[in-house]
Amino acid sequence: MTQPTAERSKTGSEPGPRDNETRPSNVIYAKSFFDLQLRSAHKAAGLSGLPFARALFEYTNLYIRFGLGRDFDPAHPTWREYLAGLRDTNDTLEWTYRFYLTRSEAMAAPPVVATFGCFSYALLSGDRIRLHFRNAETDGGSPLGVGRRGQRLADLTALFMHVKRTLREPLRVVGASWLYNLDAYRRLFPPSYLATARVIGRRFQHMPLWGQFLDRHGAIRESVTRSFLERLERQSSLDSLDQCFPLQVLSVEAPVLEFYNFYGIQSPGLPTPPGSRRATLPSHAADGEGLWARKC
Repeated sequence: MTQPTAERSKTGSEPGPRDNETRPSNVIYAKSFFDLQLRSAHKAAGLSGLPFARALFEYTNLYIRFGLGRDFDPAHPTWREYLAGLRDTNDTLEWTYRFYLTRSEAMAAPPVVATFGCFSYALLSGDRIRLHFRNAETDGGSPLGVGRRGQRLADLTALFMHVKRTLREPLRVVGASWLYNLDAYRRLFPPSYLATARVIGRRFQHMPLWGQFLDRHGAIRESVTRSFLERLERQSSLDSLDQCFPLQVLSVEAPVLEFYNFYGIQSPGLPTPPGSRRATLPSHAADGEGLWARKC
């Protein structure tokens, strides 16, 4: 069984909508990832007439990438420091990337309760937990590859066994990520959970939208990025700017009992009831090659 890593401090506060994805702490995002967001902000400013500084705030993930949290305060001293530097430079990308690299807070992962392989979970307000996913494979293979599906199911089974042992019911499980568009990812979860999926628009400030452009090393995925930039170039309306992104963010939510049933988790000493089932995956599941990100 997958063993948990050392637990981080628990929090009952709502961390806000976020990637459901996060990088390992030793991964630094490539400069091209910031270039992509700067281009998007320029386009948003041109379409809306907004000042470029406001477009950076509302249409990029920079605020979070600089480690400033999710309160999105335009008067935050560090954000104001970044904007002041923009006014004094002729190279917006270079300044932005150097500023990111100097922010140690930007390298920290969000707090979670416990981690099992590629999955972890965090406590939210209102008796909810949020699932997170990251690439914890060390051999360079895809964490969602067909050959890894059994291990991912083991990760999730161990995670929900931990939830059952340590948290009181009723609980609800929530997620928000572009990963829910992928068959290889969807097949790890209960159908009732997936049936609640709905598109969340205008998530420009969060990694559940931007994470689709990154590979497991924090570098840009060229084919996906090229498609986005081509659509961005043709975009003529701010209202449908979301549609430039190849994959949309999907929000999902279900009672934790659905997960216990799906993974065959019962109370100690009790037999598995006739209605429960252990999850299995078909051999043709898409492998999600190149992914490292996690959902949050």
